[in-house]
Amino acid sequence: MDRRVVITGVGGLCGLGTDAASMWKEMREGRSAIGPLANSELHDLEGMTGAEIKALPEHDIDRKQLVSMARFSLLAVLAAREAMRQAGLSCDEGNAHRFGATVGVGGLGWDVMEETYRALLLDGARRVGILAVPKTMPSAAAGQVSLRLGLRGPVFGVNSACASANHAIASAVDQIKLGRADVMVSGGSDAPFAWGVLKAWEAMRVLSPDTCRPFSADRKGLVLGEGAGMAVLESYEHATRRGATILAEIAGVGLSADAFHIAAPSVEGPASAMRACLADAGLNAEDVDYLNAHGTGTKSNDQTETAAIKRVFGNHAYSMSISSTKSTHAHCLGAASALEMIACVMAIQEDVVPPTANYREPDPACDLDITPNVPRERKVRVAMSNAFAMGGTNAVLAFRQV
Repeated sequence: MDRRVVITGVGGLCGLGTDAASMWKEMREGRSAIGPLANSELHDLEGMTGAEIKALPEHDIDRKQLVSMARFSLLAVLAAREAMRQAGLSCDEGNAHRFGATVGVGGLGWDVMEETYRALLLDGARRVGILAVPKTMPSAAAGQVSLRLGLRGPVFGVNSACASANHAIASAVDQIKLGRADVMVSGGSDAPFAWGVLKAWEAMRVLSPDTCRPFSADRKGLVLGEGAGMAVLESYEHATRRGATILAEIAGVGLSADAFHIAAPSVEGPASAMRACLADAGLNAEDVDYLNAHGTGTKSNDQTETAAIKRVFGNHAYSMSISSTKSTHAHCLGAASALEMIACVMAIQEDVVPPTANYREPDPACDLDITPNVPRERKVRVAMSNAFAMGGTNAVLAFRQV
């Protein structure tokens, strides 16, 4: 269990851009992708805001393969392929059994589910597509990444709502530390822009009518987005042996549960996960330079998370830089913490903290340095990423410069 795990490639796409570099450029400058949804299939929900991918990047996936994928699986495959290209890795008969994948998702193939129900209930169809089940299952994204990249090691999906990607990455770290794999492709994907899904979120009364303003006193709620983020994880020995460029080390993992409420957050659950992450990494609170907060933009989440950060970090909570990049890419559910992983890795690479965009008014209950609106140059040796989910499941990762 003492094998070090490093990141050698990242890939992603969301409303900010269709590759990791373009996403990071927008995140870094605090430019938000949030706007009116243009998806023609959203029926009577015109006017709702979100962060859509306007057009997918060009790819060579043929039609026979595409018909077996829901949108969330396609996004995961595109991000995984980009991460593998950056890492300079490929699978062959000699190493495929040592390469695996874990992909976190917040839901399932909502686009296919909606198409299926509409065909049956509104159009009077007697049967639906033969691939509806394998396209919609939550593990489909992991399976498709395995198929398209030829990965034959440990492959499975992870589903824990908004903490899914961090849980998937944590699981991938375990596979490498336990010696079950040398390389894991891991992250998260989600595509929630379906009419029924948005009606369900609308009923919860947590959606903002305009944009996402984490920690700002005038925040009105969260905004949904779609996207995927993936990373190539390797044992340190495997990466150095092949001369790979190491982007960051996954220094620690912290997991916990609130056991408090199915939807409302607690202070102690997130605090416990952050403490566990520091302990796993062998870090003191003062070692963390940047924290990418869960920061959804709801009244309760932002205040609760602020209190949890203070409980864990004490006086250092006021010294480190904090931001919520959900203010730019919105809340991408199962993909959210994967996109935030990329933000942490790039913050370490470039020594810059991406800002919390759309910030307007100080909230006395959220009085930490949340890097409002503009990026900040500072040395980032250690970055931490928080992911807290409905159901009370928490997953925190720490990344360290190598």
